This record gives sequence, structure tokens and C-alpha cells, in this order.
Amino acid sequence: MAEKKKDRNNTIDPAALEVLAKTKDSGIESAYDRYVNMQPQCQYGNAGVCCSICLQGPCRITKKASKGICGATPYTIVARNLLRHALGGTACHSDHGLHITMVMKEIADGHGGDYTVTDSGKLKRVAEKIGVSVDGRSDQEVLKDVVGVAMEDFSRLEKGKYCTWLEKTVIPARMEKNLDCNIAPNSIHKTITESMAQTHMGMDADPVNLVFQSLKTALCDYVGMHIATDLSDILFGTPTPVVSEANMGVLEEKMVNIALHGHNPILSEMVVKAAREMQDEAKAAGAEGIKCMGICCTGNEVLMRQGVPPLTNFLSQELAIMTGAVDAMVVDVQCIMPGVQTVAECFHTKIITTIPNVKIPSSYYVDFDETRALETGREIVRIAIEAFKERDASKVSIPQIKNKVVAGFSLEAFEELLAAVNPDAPYKVITDAIDSGELAGVCLFAGCNNLKVKHDENHSTIAKELAKNNVLIVATGCAAGTYAKLGLLNSDAVEQYAGDGLKAFIKRLDDANKGKLQESLPLIFHMGSCVDNTRAYDLCTEMAKQMEMDIPKVPFVASAPEAMSEKAVSIGSWFVTLGVPVHVGVIPPIPGSPLVVGIALQIAQDVYGGYFMWEEDPMVASKMLLDALGERTWKLRVHKMAAEKYETAISPTW
Repeated sequence: MAEKKKDRNNTIDPAALEVLAKTKDSGIESAYDRYVNMQPQCQYGNAGVCCSICLQGPCRITKKASKGICGATPYTIVARNLLRHALGGTACHSDHGLHITMVMKEIADGHGGDYTVTDSGKLKRVAEKIGVSVDGRSDQEVLKDVVGVAMEDFSRLEKGKYCTWLEKTVIPARMEKNLDCNIAPNSIHKTITESMAQTHMGMDADPVNLVFQSLKTALCDYVGMHIATDLSDILFGTPTPVVSEANMGVLEEKMVNIALHGHNPILSEMVVKAAREMQDEAKAAGAEGIKCMGICCTGNEVLMRQGVPPLTNFLSQELAIMTGAVDAMVVDVQCIMPGVQTVAECFHTKIITTIPNVKIPSSYYVDFDETRALETGREIVRIAIEAFKERDASKVSIPQIKNKVVAGFSLEAFEELLAAVNPDAPYKVITDAIDSGELAGVCLFAGCNNLKVKHDENHSTIAKELAKNNVLIVATGCAAGTYAKLGLLNSDAVEQYAGDGLKAFIKRLDDANKGKLQESLPLIFHMGSCVDNTRAYDLCTEMAKQMEMDIPKVPFVASAPEAMSEKAVSIGSWFVTLGVPVHVGVIPPIPGSPLVVGIALQIAQDVYGGYFMWEEDPMVASKMLLDALGERTWKLRVHKMAAEKYETAISPTW
């Protein structure tokens, strides 16, 4: 294992391997090199028993020093660090959601500029779900109230009132559990303030209290993400199936290549629109045109709605620049490696930052002004066109590797596929397939990339193993990016990797939707970006409603095989809190406290029905996920048999 971790070629992506091979002796450094140089990493940090919250530290727990200088025990330090990780993730997703909310407020107030409501149907569905009246009212009036509710979920201070987007989107039993455990948040900003105060030196030392606050904070992450997804759909359209391509072969030598990187569609949608209008300017500069492509979740956003091809995912973002063919990398928020600027300086590539709280020294900064959004998009595209003129053809080396992608499966699009089989009860198509044994259950793959495991390997290996065992798979974020790059988001992958039951299930959907789709359905259903994990949880909720069960009885699991960011901590925590077993392929920094480990792996299941599973080995992890699904389907069968025998209703509780 140690030797594998020190390998610079720590990826299974053939395009990434090709770039790494060609740049081996170039002196250009990437994350793959820096990871090797960083070994060995701090084991105190890995265990979570290093504290730097106050200026007396850093304190690290050893046999000689069993407590911090202030007297904090290992369980206090680990739990406090965990809460701060959840806080970081929640703050990022909520900042994203707030940005979109404020743009929607401008539209509601009549000052939207280039932005407008694209999906009136989604606006009405969201309004009805959160209790806003739509009858006899204009879209503008409805939007104003929807935005008002969203803003309250960010800022509410009153006790006894809770986040509407939580109350109205989870099943009643889950909300009751949140209230019983006193973790239902009043608002996002209030909870973030509480949590920061709670982790200050000399504040909370109770590990259980700190863990519960982590879960409350994580529920705010759910709220911010759900708001971001719903409002993005209203603004730009709810995704429907699209066909595209993925991996570095989507770069074109004679085109102006613009990589869109980050997480927020407010910017990327306008750059894509501007690029499509400015093809003639690119031709005048000697190019054949302009091509946009995506990295990370901005890439997922424009793939889902515009069919823009994914270039790569998080870990290999620098390698895209090393092809010599990227003219501009336009970034907004989250997951942008500062190292991209250093790499870009070895080529002609321009790194363009666009958000005031995400700047990189020496990069271009274009203040993305929403009041003149399309004009700003054009300014960004012109920088890329000028960069194209400086491109050194001798440095261009594009891996000719790409795969067909079928994506765009919002919950609404997925429901439409199911409704073609059963229009009266679409989700019964899934639950019946589970009841019959055709499907073993459903798994969401989410999360990042992390060089502590081989890049893309865990994502790929576990998904193939679950597909072989007839698990219906949905994906988001950089996990979905892996599947796009490696050719798992198309129908060929169904034939190659699906078990007989999953193959039959997907074929049934294909046959029922003949004539409606450009391409046959894929092995894995791409549901969007990181914030769109709420789409996947909504799928789980719909299954629970169909089954008339609480979430902990639903055969649904989640996996983050290569978790990396604080956002992964917050996402995983709210999935567990809302009743879902979650596998994480990189052990988070909590092993230094057996008490906190016990809460995550055991006590969480007793209280919430969801729980964590840590496992780096992808085959062992696959078995754990299949066992978790098997336990739930077995319990359902036993409960149904008992209900039939004693002529009673099946208990919805777990």
C-alpha cells in the first residue's frame, strides 16, 4: 500500500496517464507530484488529534501528553475538528445557494438583466412544495414569495421555526427524528454562527454534543444545496437527457478551448451562451471556432443543461492545462487548485478568476457582474480568443481518449422514464423491481478525488461490482465525472457490466421510452453536480413514500469512494442523519477517538438508521454496500411475511 501511494502515476484514467508520462521530465509540477513529495503525512492530523484552535497550540495527543494544554481530551479535539469540517462544507454549499438566491431576488424585483425564469413549471412545483400559493398568480409574484422563503431559511432567528426546505422535502418521520434529537436548524446562518462559537477555545467539550451539532450543521448543508438545485432549475431549466462526450479527447487543436471549472452555473451558463454567439470572432483570430468544456461541478451543471462535454474531474485539472491546448480556464468557486496558475505559466493558458472571495495570485480577474452578465461572459471569451493567438503548437499534445456520455437525469427526467412504464405510480417501477429481486437496491455515488487512494479506481471498481450485482446506480459530482471519462455513462457499459436483473430493468425503461430518447440509457444515471445530491435523496424519499416506510427501511445506500473535501463531510453527515448508510473510501480524521468512531459507525444507526462505513479497499467496500442493501431487503421481506401471516399492516418504522 505504501509503495502504491508514492507512485506519481496514481490514476487509472488513461488520458491522465498519458499526460503524466509526457510531462515526466518537464519539471512542471502537478498534484500527483506534490502528493509524493508530501509523504509521509502527519499521523496526528490523520487521526484528528491535532488541535490548533487557539494560539497555545498546536497541541497533539501522545502517550506523554494525553490532553491539550487547556485540558481538552482526544474526544473533544476530534469532535470539535469534525464539526469544523462540516462547517466548512456547509458554508461552501450555502454560499453557492445564497448567490443563486440573490440573483433570483433581482429577477423577482424586476432587475434580472440577462437572467430570467426559464422553467415556469419547476417554479410552480417548488412553490407548491414549500407552501407558496400559485393559483391565479404570475411567475413574478410566485418567484418573489419563493425567494422570500429561501432568504428566511438563510437568516431566520426565531426559535420554534425551522428551515422550510428541510421540513417540506423530507418525509414526516425524518423531520420528527430531527426534532426529537434537537438538531432541526432554524436557519443556515444562525447555525453556522452557533457552531463556530461552540468550537472556540473554552467552549463545548462534550463530544456527543459536538457531534449532534455537526449533524445539525450538516442539515443546513442539505437545505442550502436543495435551494441551490431548485433555484438553478427555475433559472436555467430542469435537466433532461443529453448526449455528449468526455475526457481530454474533447479538446480540439484548431478550436479556442475554454475550460469552465468550479461549481456555480450563474457564471458558466453565460460564458457558454457568449461563446456560442462569438464563433465568428474566433474564426477571425485563426481558429475554427470556440469550444467550451467542463471540469468538476460547473462542468456537470453545463453538461446537464447544455450538453457541454466534461474535460476531466478534480484531481487532474492541472493535467488538462499540460495538454497545451486549453486557452483559458475560467473558475468560479470551490475545488480550484491554486496550482493551476503555476502550470498555466508554463503554457499560454489564461486562468480567469471571477468571484471576489476566490482569487489566485497572478491570474486574470474579471469581476463577474450579474447586472451585465452576458457582456462579462463576452469579455471572458475574448481573453480566451487572444490567448489562442499565443498558443505554441509544439507544446500541444492532446490524448485522443474520449467516451460517449448520456446524462441529464434530474429527478423529473428520471421520473418521466419510470412513468413510461407505470404512469400512475412511477417509483413503483423501482420498488417492484426490488421486491421481485430483479434489483438489489439503489446506490448513489458522490464525492471527490483523493490521492490517498488511486484516482478514479475506487469509483470505477465499486460501481462495476455493484452493477454486476444488480444495483441501480445514480451519480453526482466528481464520481459522475469518473464515470463519464471512463465510458460508464452509455449503453455499451450496460452490456459490458450490468447483471442480468439490472440489464433487464434498464431495457424495460429503454423499450418504454422508445422514440423519446436520442440514445439508449446508460449503466449509471448522472444526476448532476455536488449540490444535486439532494436530487438523489429526493429519489430515496420518493421510494420511501411509495413503500410507505421510513428511510432506514429503504434499500438505498450512498458511497463517496474518494472523499476529499469538507463538503464531503457535510454531505455524508446529512445522508446518515436522514437515514442512509454511507460508505466513505478515505477514513476521515477521527480515529484518534474511539468514542467518536463508535458514534459514527454504530450509535448513529441506533439513533438515525443511517451510519458510516470506512473502507479503502474497493472490493471490501463493495461487499459492505451490498450487505447494507441486503439487510434492508431481507428485513422488508420478513416484515411483509409477518404482516401477511398476522393480517396486519407492515410497520413503517425501523
